[in-house]
Amino acid sequence: MSLIQFPGKPSAEPSGVASTDTDVAPRVVEATPLDEPVTAPVSVDQQHEVVDVFPWQQPDERRPLVPPAFTKEHRATALRWYVGRLAHRTKYHVIRVPWYQGKTFMYAPRGGARLVMGVWNWMRVSEARAIQDQAVRRASDNLKEGADIYHAAERVAAPKRKTRCTVFTLVGVAAVGGAIGLWFFVPSWALLLIVCAIIDILGYLGRPVDRPLIGPAVVSEQYVKLTSDIVVRGLSSTGIAALSAKDAVITFPAPIQRDGEGWRAEVDLPHGTTANEVIKVRNKLASGLRRQLGCVWPESAPDVHEGRLILWVGDKDLAKKGYVRWPLAMKGRHDFFSRLPFGEEPRGRLVTIPVFQHNIIIGAIPGQGKTGAASCITCAEALDPTVELWIHELAGKGDYDPLEMVSHRFVSGIDDEAIAYAAQSLRMLRAEAMRRVAVLKSLPRDICPDKHITREIADKRSLKLWPLVAVFEECQNLFSHADYGKQAGDDAEFVIRVGRAVGMSLIFSTQRPDKDALPTGVSGNVSIKFCLYVPGQVENDMILGTSSYQNGLRATAPNLRPEIDAGIGILKGATPIPLIVKVAYLNMTAKERIAKRARALREAAGTLSGVAIGETEDPRFEATSLLDDLQVVYASCERLDRQGVWSQDLCAGLAELRPDVYSGWDPDALAAALKPYAIRTVQLHMPDESGTRRTRYGLKRELLNKALAVRAERRRLEPS
Repeated sequence: MSLIQFPGKPSAEPSGVASTDTDVAPRVVEATPLDEPVTAPVSVDQQHEVVDVFPWQQPDERRPLVPPAFTKEHRATALRWYVGRLAHRTKYHVIRVPWYQGKTFMYAPRGGARLVMGVWNWMRVSEARAIQDQAVRRASDNLKEGADIYHAAERVAAPKRKTRCTVFTLVGVAAVGGAIGLWFFVPSWALLLIVCAIIDILGYLGRPVDRPLIGPAVVSEQYVKLTSDIVVRGLSSTGIAALSAKDAVITFPAPIQRDGEGWRAEVDLPHGTTANEVIKVRNKLASGLRRQLGCVWPESAPDVHEGRLILWVGDKDLAKKGYVRWPLAMKGRHDFFSRLPFGEEPRGRLVTIPVFQHNIIIGAIPGQGKTGAASCITCAEALDPTVELWIHELAGKGDYDPLEMVSHRFVSGIDDEAIAYAAQSLRMLRAEAMRRVAVLKSLPRDICPDKHITREIADKRSLKLWPLVAVFEECQNLFSHADYGKQAGDDAEFVIRVGRAVGMSLIFSTQRPDKDALPTGVSGNVSIKFCLYVPGQVENDMILGTSSYQNGLRATAPNLRPEIDAGIGILKGATPIPLIVKVAYLNMTAKERIAKRARALREAAGTLSGVAIGETEDPRFEATSLLDDLQVVYASCERLDRQGVWSQDLCAGLAELRPDVYSGWDPDALAAALKPYAIRTVQLHMPDESGTRRTRYGLKRELLNKALAVRAERRRLEPS
């Protein structure tokens, strides 16, 4: 038999009655028989030793010594803002000087009249005259009292009037004398300036009260200060039940303060409510705060707890803040092993991303800025002279043409030839990844202790382990291609999984993220993802990852607006928590300037190669030697028929001949590799090892001979 006993205050109730003290948790103890004496219950807590926690053992959050508004990056932003504002005001008013002068000429007669009337009233002591006029009106009721007031005012005003007239006479004589002296002894240009100054003074005196002479060059918008009441009102209007309840407890662990060009509020939501719930209804939060959608940017703070919301409310819509300046656009160089400048978050702070040991996907509908985002990464890597660039622009628009002068491999086009070139690059990258793994594994521990490529290892040119960055713009045209798509997807997945550890990084951008245009093996293994506006949840999760939409990472309407929010997207994987980023903008002129600077760096370092110096073939891969290797395999193949050789036998022979290049090839891979040479595999009906005749795909000898003849003729016609 047991009963519930609440420890705390001593209970005066009998053993069989439950205590009504509900301030503490219940404890279960055994009840005593009625014929035995009742003993005090023993608290379970007494069975355990109470351990005191010292202050230095408690986790705490130490706030920065310098407030965010006074940090170096914010000081630079504030200085640029003030200098820009001062420069704009100066230019605005200098341009309008003739107009201001014309207005003073127009108002000068009225100003002169006001000056004369003012001097006349001063000489007459008009304040005393007003008192005398009042005394005259009062005399009608009381003649004696009115006369006394009148004479008293006259006695006070008479000496003042006499003094002021004397002063006026002296000043007038001095002014006339000064004017005569200026007329005879001052040059004409100085007289003109003096006359203009006098007219300006008279024009200022004659200006209308409601129409100032000089209008404002900048009209500042009046922003309502963000307060705790406004934040609570906004949160309660989001439709989240826990936030709109009467007993909802919303606290602010830190005061609301200015942060950049906006306000920052740290909010602890009610228990059981997460920041992601608020992020999902950002449009409702903006409505509750009465701000534009582009001004309201809520974030989570999982390093504190899931209920901590960081709310930043900007003064201006992020889409209307103009282009983001790229720090490396005018000067500087980049290091592949460090983070590169990518854009700015809504607060105006620089956002950087890593490329070393990462692969990147950028997705959006056309016109939202995905090419600009990829260009920032590509241009930064071009400014590292040790990086080998492979650029494949599969839209044919020429967005990357300036970078051809620093690229090892380069293609721009949407035709089958360009697609085949990109597919060939992925096959070569796969072979290069396997070679690098073998080289890295063979390095002694004193040179490579962690089996990772470092700057020191990359600088050893003899190892050929320098960084390699391959860009595939509009990659959906490659992966959805009927002939090259499947093999390209397999090769890309292999390079993504293996290449990141050996200094190889792939960058993909696509405007149509689906399972055909962006294989799941590619999107699922890429570590950094940047998604600008996409039309729906499926496309959103194809870029940012499964369940991203449900977790509040929504690059769809209304969170992002098509065209209006061009260049603004969600960055995931480059920072501890996903960020809203406005990517830096580079036009063609900037790209050309960067490319010239990058080429100069490479010329000085002696690292130009490939297309940049006119080489069409890479001796590391021997791309055209596939035909020669097939000749060798044909000659050594045991089961040779006059019809040809099965593809599976050719793949086995090629893998044995060059395992670092052809290992893992299957008949489909061989067929894809032969397409650039206008060779197609066909069905061959031949006997197998047991003598049974079977039909399988293979290669006819006459097709190989024809391709060899075409290659020989082309080489003969090429200039030496």
